[in-house]
Amino acid sequence: MPLIIFEGPDMDADKKRELVRSFSDATERVTGISREHVTVVIHPNDRDNVGVGGELLSDRMARESG
Repeated sequence: MPLIIFEGPDMDADKKRELVRSFSDATERVTGISREHVTVVIHPNDRDNVGVGGELLSDRMARESG
């Protein structure tokens, strides 16, 4: 049974549904394993809890957008 773990930004329920559906469809298409056997786990990561290039992602995004 395939297990897909997604680490990324928090999303609303509709986007999570789309993500799970997309991962499941792609896994079925590529592997031939029925989407009914695909498990997707979403781990939302707050931007204040992720560091990129030695700084918090939230700080980096604020700097790049402003």
